[in-house]
Amino acid sequence: MILINYTNRFMRLVIGLTALTFVRITAHAQQEKLNLTDAITLGLRNYQTIQAKRNYYNASTALLQNTKNEYLPNLVASIQQDYGTVNSQFGPLGAVGIAGAGGGLAVASAGPPYNTQSWNAAFGALYLATANWEFFTFGRVRSKIKMSGSQVLRDSADLTQEQFIHSVRISSAYLNLLVAQRLIQVAQSNLDRTFSIQKTVSARARTGLNAGVDSSQANADASRAKLVLIEARNNEQQTRNLLAQYLKVPPDPFVLDTTYFSEIPLEFKTTNDLANNPQIRYYKSRLDLSDQTASFLKKSIRPGFNLFSVLQTRASGFNYNYFPGAPGSYSQSYGDGVNPTRSNYLIGFSLSWNVVSIPKIRQQVNAQRFVSAAYQNEYDLISTQLQDQLILADQRIENSLQSVKEVPIQLKAASDAFHQKSVLYKNGLANIVELQQALYSLNRAEADVIVAYITLWQSLLQKAAASGDFSLFINQAK
Repeated sequence: MILINYTNRFMRLVIGLTALTFVRITAHAQQEKLNLTDAITLGLRNYQTIQAKRNYYNASTALLQNTKNEYLPNLVASIQQDYGTVNSQFGPLGAVGIAGAGGGLAVASAGPPYNTQSWNAAFGALYLATANWEFFTFGRVRSKIKMSGSQVLRDSADLTQEQFIHSVRISSAYLNLLVAQRLIQVAQSNLDRTFSIQKTVSARARTGLNAGVDSSQANADASRAKLVLIEARNNEQQTRNLLAQYLKVPPDPFVLDTTYFSEIPLEFKTTNDLANNPQIRYYKSRLDLSDQTASFLKKSIRPGFNLFSVLQTRASGFNYNYFPGAPGSYSQSYGDGVNPTRSNYLIGFSLSWNVVSIPKIRQQVNAQRFVSAAYQNEYDLISTQLQDQLILADQRIENSLQSVKEVPIQLKAASDAFHQKSVLYKNGLANIVELQQALYSLNRAEADVIVAYITLWQSLLQKAAASGDFSLFINQAK
């Protein structure tokens, strides 16, 4: 009785663990299934090129803000406190620094000239505040801001284009991997049928019902079927590796959505204007940026109005009546030396214009115009290419729809023919060549069904890529 109770508990435990394991395996399998929309989301988040384009866009946005800040005035505050002598004498002086001595430092001491050197020293200080504002530039600053704004739009269009192209790239790799996976199944089914025929032929050859050459041909077919399966696996691995690169994930086996082999798109028309294609918009943004750059270069030769001001306060330990040898004419106290006693201010207005910049900038403007012409040529080229691809996509869609209607008929006829030839061969009413031909036709028909459905989806993807309307494809995908 005790043994029965333990046995029942053990069986319940085993059943519970088995059920739990099955649930976990099922959940894990469901979790690993990769839909196309999830693959695109994953790729857009992980792919390094998109991350780089996003950083370029952020950088140009920051530079635009920096360009706007350049219009702000310059305000400089300076405090200087020092200790030294104030010897002076009449004579010319050039403020040229000593080579190798670290720059153009020179003494700016001021004091009365006298006939002998004096080493009397005291503290001194200089407090300085300056402001400079180029408040009117005849449109030069505004043009530079527009140029920086065009660069932001260019980088934004570049990011959008890369996201669009990568979405198409992932979708194409996804569909190709679907084909590669299904062709492995077709190759395996063909190998299984070949093995079955090989057994039948070998048995009939041993009994003398068929010639021995039939057995050799069956062995050759089986070997060929193995090679086809190996080739299909190689193709699947390469395609899977490519999709993994686009998603930035390890190239482990993917569980994909297979409804693309049983369903077809219902909508093939788009109202999207070709000018809204992200690729077209990117090339247009390059042209706009080049035009804005040429405009900025032309305006960069214009003059600028500057408003400036200076406030200077000085302090000195030397009195106004200082003279060497005069008692009490200077103080070596730090507090007396840095206490401000004299101030000056200055407010001014200036107009500055580098006249020589005109011939220098003219050639830069000419060069930028040639760049704009080159961008216009590339813009026209991509527009023509996308227009032609749009026409080709419509033609492929029409042909693919006809193929989808035909492949079931071909598959049924090939299947019936293979079964018929198999029965006839087993009864000695057909030869090995006829059976091989029927086997080849069935294998080809199974592959054609797969290719026909995926080609239709790929044709729709091609039209979405050419028109720039990716929603035409992804809204009907899974």
